Amino acid sequence: MGWKRALHLSFSLIINAHISTHHGAPRVTRAPKVMTRLSILHSPAAQAVTSRSGISASLRQATAPVLRSRLLRRMERTGACGYAVVIRLGWGDIAPKHACILRIHPRASPWFSAKADKIGSQFYKMCYISFFAQKSHRSDGNNDSSIKMRTVKGDARMTKPDATYQPNFIRNIIEEDLKTGKYDGRVHTRFPPEPNGYLHIGHAKSICLNFTLAADYNGLCNLRFDDTNPTKEEEEYVESIKEDVRWLGFDWDEREYYASDYFEQLYEWAVKLVKDGKAYVDDLSAEEIKGYRGTLTRSGKESPYRNRSVEENLGLFERMRAGEFENGSRVLRAKIDMAHPNLNMRDPVMYRVLHAAHHRTGDKWCIYPMYDFTHGQSDSIEKITHSICTLEFEDHRPLYDWFVEALGIYHPQQIEFARLNLSYTVMSKRKLMRLVQEGHVTGWDDPRMPTISGLRRRGYTPDSIRDFCERIGVAKKESMVDVALLEHCLREDLNRRAPRVMGVLRPLRVIIDNYPENEVEELEAINNPEDASMGTREVPFSRDLYIEQDDFMEDPPKKFYRLAPGREVRLRYAYFIKCVDVVKDEKTGEVVALHCTYDPETRGGDSPDGRKVKATLHWVSAPHALEAEVRLYDRLFDKPNPEDDKDAPDFTAHLNPNSLETLTGCRVEPSLAGAKPESRYQFERLGYFCVERKDSSKTRLVFNRTVPLRDTWAKIRKAEEM
Repeated sequence: MGWKRALHLSFSLIINAHISTHHGAPRVTRAPKVMTRLSILHSPAAQAVTSRSGISASLRQATAPVLRSRLLRRMERTGACGYAVVIRLGWGDIAPKHACILRIHPRASPWFSAKADKIGSQFYKMCYISFFAQKSHRSDGNNDSSIKMRTVKGDARMTKPDATYQPNFIRNIIEEDLKTGKYDGRVHTRFPPEPNGYLHIGHAKSICLNFTLAADYNGLCNLRFDDTNPTKEEEEYVESIKEDVRWLGFDWDEREYYASDYFEQLYEWAVKLVKDGKAYVDDLSAEEIKGYRGTLTRSGKESPYRNRSVEENLGLFERMRAGEFENGSRVLRAKIDMAHPNLNMRDPVMYRVLHAAHHRTGDKWCIYPMYDFTHGQSDSIEKITHSICTLEFEDHRPLYDWFVEALGIYHPQQIEFARLNLSYTVMSKRKLMRLVQEGHVTGWDDPRMPTISGLRRRGYTPDSIRDFCERIGVAKKESMVDVALLEHCLREDLNRRAPRVMGVLRPLRVIIDNYPENEVEELEAINNPEDASMGTREVPFSRDLYIEQDDFMEDPPKKFYRLAPGREVRLRYAYFIKCVDVVKDEKTGEVVALHCTYDPETRGGDSPDGRKVKATLHWVSAPHALEAEVRLYDRLFDKPNPEDDKDAPDFTAHLNPNSLETLTGCRVEPSLAGAKPESRYQFERLGYFCVERKDSSKTRLVFNRTVPLRDTWAKIRKAEEM
């Protein structure tokens, strides 16, 4: 396990504690905080700082609530080389300083342990985060070395150490190329989306792969838009793609390119192939070309226009560019082999006539290059070393190689890997477009969609998506990944970072008869039991409350331990209450309110006489609660593979009719007033929710359920281990 992989896999183990000195002795002023998925570095200099400050003992005590077995197991599972503890130091009125205490896992390589002190000035490009040593001057003239965190955007490169990674075939290829000196030791990748739709979780895998490989090998990664089809491409898609890549935590610096930037060069290369007798203008229609192409078992047939002279082809191609021909009337084709076993090599189309305005070039062109002619040459122009594609392009590689060799230009290396297939959804951009156009969803960013913008709107975090892409790995064989793994990664991340709040989705009124009518108490509630540094908040408690309807049953079955007539339960952070009366609607018989009594001696949730209750309920104070709309999202399809059903007319037959349930009249605690869009919370006992980024406002709170609390993936993994 090399140190760079440790940097990626150990992000979740960063911890922050605030410690001040009081009369020369350290004092913990705030408990540790799980910060962000950050690089793990080992710094003897930082340890020296904390040692001189006498912090070590207090640190061990402060981190105890956080560094529990769960984190240690995660280190073992992921092969992390270590974890870091970030300390914030302050002396009186002097500005706070930062330092790090870092621990190394026994698995860490000797190189990591020996060289880690020098890593501080290197940037980890994927997260734009670096540690760097700095002198901080105290008022008494003494200096302390410190290590700070900062966000970095720039041409951040990393020097590749003599280390090993979790093996995959792409890294093996790159390692061998570096060993042999191929491409002069360079690694230059690219992420090349077509701007004809929104990016989805499958693209996220490619984004993480390309940008991370470049960072790991002291390389570069370009963002290039393959914009060769003006009828389907829009500036809206360009901007959404850039926003999604940045949101995931990556930056391409100044290397933003477009295939349309190369149209003139591509045209000149096409002319060269015509002059060399390797391309010709064909008058066959698209349907005729398809018929002449043949099949996998039958050779193709040569076009009657295949043997035109070079001069005639040049003239026709120039007239195509001049706009003299109608759409589809002529194409430029490569002259290769109509009997080739690979259908892509049977005189593929290079250019077509298309009178359409381009989102960047306007009306300058009326002929446009085909994707297969553009892709490889664009990689060549940008001097890409490793052109990483999904498996569907494997059969196109011989054609890309043919073009590059016929033109005698720089030759990138194409490597194919298996695309991501995720259960309970579809990944085809064409099918996602259908869902949008046919109104099955509200748009590309509908929270049920697998698009990055949809996942973001639902409440997913960039860290959870990057973690998921790392866990599923890279392979050559297609497979289906259980969406439960993605949800598991999200729960792990939100469990660390999401504040806990109380919200009641289906309110049932509770009146505490023996509580003073006009009295209001402020009770202390923990913001996050996983991170004590997030502190506490006060929640109001009054005579009138709301609880969940599901938390009461008038005639409960044997194993129902929540509220029932004559039964006592605990209210979270509050008191024991007992139900003494039930109020029903006279017409429907529906329970509309409960009368209860409370035990004032049980404030905080414990009974001084030692009696126990079997259930703890969440609640909100009725006069203080905020009204909210809550959207309960579920999986978009009701079948793991909606495309694998021969009896169904198409994949839309398996759309889940219960993928969205909208609840109005919900009640949430008053601390959520003014919650900002995309803020994420755990509604205690219910799940993780985020503030709707489009529809929520100061006067109308709207929450999206990101994921329930149950963790199907954890149960699956536990069953496999048994």
